[in-house]
Amino acid sequence: MPSIKRSVRGFISILVVFSSATLLPACSKKSDEASKQPLTQAQRDSAIAASRLPGAGVVGKALEVADSAESRANESIPEP
Repeated sequence: MPSIKRSVRGFISILVVFSSATLLPACSKKSDEASKQPLTQAQRDSAIAASRLPGAGVVGKALEVADSAESRANESIPEP
């Protein structure tokens, strides 16, 4: 009986290794595709503002000021 248990354990371990080797590369391709798309400057700035990095609050405040200035500029332009 010990040889049957040993062969079942060997089969299971081979199955786990094979399935891991098959599934892991499939998962990494999706993350590679997502990382190929570059972030815009606004997306990068927003990510920094939301982080806990030193100076992140300043970046957030600068984004708010820029947004309000853009809003005021758009309001002052007359529509044709």
